[in-house]
Amino acid sequence: MESIGQFIPLILIFAIMWFLLIRPQQKKMKEHKAMVDAVRKGDQVITQGGMIGKITKVKDADEVEIEIASGVKVRQVKSTIAQVLSKTEPADS
Repeated sequence: MESIGQFIPLILIFAIMWFLLIRPQQKKMKEHKAMVDAVRKGDQVITQGGMIGKITKVKDADEVEIEIASGVKVRQVKSTIAQVLSKTEPADS
């Protein structure tokens, strides 16, 4: 019975760490994945490297083409998109 009592503080510390650190980080990662999956042609984005540009093409499952200046296009991995500045309206079907 005493051995269980010794583990209670350890269990409480783990529970506190879960609710203060791990759970919010998982939620943030899930939101970022949803944002990245929803990008489409015409969206203006900021990459993790600090480049601001407009998506000109969504290639494969994990790659986009971003125009950072007139006629200058770069290929980026979708997961490096840090923020979507402006969304385009969905195309009418």
